Amino acid sequence: MTRFLISFFLALLLGLGIGFYLGWVQFPVQYVDSPASALDPAFKDEYTVMIAAGYAGDSDLNGAIERLRVLAVENVPAFVQEVTERYISNSRSIDDIALLVNLAEGMGRLTPIMEPYRQLRTLGQGT
Repeated sequence: MTRFLISFFLALLLGLGIGFYLGWVQFPVQYVDSPASALDPAFKDEYTVMIAAGYAGDSDLNGAIERLRVLAVENVPAFVQEVTERYISNSRSIDDIALLVNLAEGMGRLTPIMEPYRQLRTLGQGT
């Protein structure tokens, strides 16, 4: 039994040593600075919601547009409108939709499908 335990621990230590060597020395992780434009569309949408939340806090439309330009979209206001309408169509979070509608309205891209959410946001701020 003692011989088995000694063999087991030696094999465990040898395996850990080889694993650490391969993971840290032979094949270390290489970090690549990927641009924001390489994000998955779902993460681009989440980033847009975060920018909309920032816009709701500081009302800096130029700053919001500049932050969204890193996504390398052709037309930032049209992209925000598209994301907003997609969130409405997919019944996403009402809070996220309200933030996106606020940003789209600031960019002059308020559409009829967004209008009810604009009114809800206005009513919610009054209470």
